[in-house]
Amino acid sequence: MSSTPRDHTVASRITELTTFVFGMALLILIVSELPTDVFSPESQNFFFVIGTIAIWRYSWWAVQAIRSVWYNRVIFPRMRAEADAVDEHEKPPELFVLCTSFRIEARVNFQVYDALVREAHAYGVPTTIFASVSDRTDVDVITHVMDEHGWPQNVEVRYMFQKGDGKRSAMAEVLRAISRRLPAPGSLLISMDGDIRLEPGTLSRSLSFFAAQDDLGALTTNNRAEVTGNDATREWYDLRYAQRHLMMSSMSVSRRLLVLTGRYSVFRADLATQPDFIELIESDHVDHWRFGNFKFLSGDDKSSWYWLLKNGWRMLYIPDVYVTGFEELPDRRRFFASTTDLMRRWYGNMLRTSNRAIALGPRPMGMFTWWSLVDQRLSMWTTLVGPTVVTLVSLFIRPSFFFAYVLWILMTRGIATLILAWQRGRFSLLWIPLIYYNQVWGAMLKTYVSFRFNRQKWSRQGISAGEPDDPAAARRQRRMGHLLHGFAYGVLLFVLILSTGVMAPPDRTSLHIARDQTWERNQQPERLDRWIAAAMADNRTSEAVQLPPGHFRLEGDLIDTLQQSARPSDRQIQGNRRTTLAISPALAELMQGPDGEPIQDAVQCTVDASCQLALDEHNLTLVNVRLRVEPAAQTEVAATQP
Repeated sequence: MSSTPRDHTVASRITELTTFVFGMALLILIVSELPTDVFSPESQNFFFVIGTIAIWRYSWWAVQAIRSVWYNRVIFPRMRAEADAVDEHEKPPELFVLCTSFRIEARVNFQVYDALVREAHAYGVPTTIFASVSDRTDVDVITHVMDEHGWPQNVEVRYMFQKGDGKRSAMAEVLRAISRRLPAPGSLLISMDGDIRLEPGTLSRSLSFFAAQDDLGALTTNNRAEVTGNDATREWYDLRYAQRHLMMSSMSVSRRLLVLTGRYSVFRADLATQPDFIELIESDHVDHWRFGNFKFLSGDDKSSWYWLLKNGWRMLYIPDVYVTGFEELPDRRRFFASTTDLMRRWYGNMLRTSNRAIALGPRPMGMFTWWSLVDQRLSMWTTLVGPTVVTLVSLFIRPSFFFAYVLWILMTRGIATLILAWQRGRFSLLWIPLIYYNQVWGAMLKTYVSFRFNRQKWSRQGISAGEPDDPAAARRQRRMGHLLHGFAYGVLLFVLILSTGVMAPPDRTSLHIARDQTWERNQQPERLDRWIAAAMADNRTSEAVQLPPGHFRLEGDLIDTLQQSARPSDRQIQGNRRTTLAISPALAELMQGPDGEPIQDAVQCTVDASCQLALDEHNLTLVNVRLRVEPAAQTEVAATQP
């Protein structure tokens, strides 16, 4: 096994202790503020919506976790034994290394090439390192490294200066240079970034899988990081590596991956030098109905992955081989802004490629891999269901649902953290809030990018692409993106509003009330006497007359109308938590409150404590309504207001 480097991602003990104290204080607050009736029947819509989505999402995540364990504990050990047996007597005839660097610090550059040259020399096969550099100082550093190692006979270094228009063109130039050298059959190509350090044994422990598996087109390895930044930054990177390890391991059960990481991946040289492979790396593009034809700026690892996927080649993840990346946020002082920029670029690369990969169908990749791609498109919307539902329910039904949701977050993300920690080999309390941050804010970014994925930016290179050169056309594209994004989320919001009961479809009586109120808006906008009397006299209606939320008035006209009715009627008037009836003093004298007392000021009529209006053969029962006595003068003033 390649040696595991010192872990530079661990947060300080002070940070972990502070997180623990804050978490315990939050848990105590939630338990103390959580009402005892939060799990009452009124909560069923909330828990049904959240629970249904949670069962779906976490069952799928559990499948991925189980597959990951199965791969690491059962499948991969057999593969490792086969590869080690082959490595003793069979190695590739040639090895090519494509290493792209763009304004990398000299300190990092030296470590990267020092480790690379040491590994290539120890591996023993003829190796050509194509150093795609951007500055003359890079050449000086590499020359110094070669001097340190005595210019090994099996290692050759060739320099290629980048144009400065992105990584893709630099990679294409190197690939064409390799193809002109006519690699021997069985040769391999390593594609790596200029800030990745190979650990001892990386080549011998990873390249042997190609000799053991003839249908293997490419592989990638596990990652570690040396992070420059604060504790939150360190743990954010390590959490992403832990999540990557779980997903990569799970997908390797199907001998497919969802990306061939640009940090360090190995290809068969005869595949990577195919003209259509090089063309895809250099000029990958998409034809979109709204954006037209535009080239991809970044995401070369998605292009190489798509080519192998389309052509039916298998891919593999090697979990026991580590390479170390030197990680740093674009702006280490701005965690939120920097992580947002990175995630927006990563998710843009994913979304620009996933549609065409899904269009290939399950045949070239298998059903599980295909559905994993579909799930990437679905999960960005389902992740938003929880925060949206809890916001709706807390605002319009019961604020205490917020505490129940926070408790749910702590429990589910705590379990997820334990599973990730078990596979990663370390645990951090910071992972709990960071998981939620990655999921929710990441989902919001995915939905945002999905309507604007032509807009591309690479912060380190300082270049952007994808939008029309004409400012007016670019503004039209942006406005259309805002419109489509708003419409899509609006549909989701409308469905959730109906599902949670925040807004219920109106019944026939409510529709009649709304229609008549609109027709008579300038005369009696809130009078319900005539409509209630008509509903009570209607044989087709049920015993209950349903009132919508709002402020309405009942006056003496209701008494006259009911007394003139020849048919006896015993009905119930039902409102909801936000229905208020203002009654005249004359009508209040004929009504009884929940305890049989006269109504003098204001009273709340509920299902268990209803109010009554008895007029000979006509009886009215009022439930879920707030009654308020208003003098005639005040009522007249209210009637004149719009």
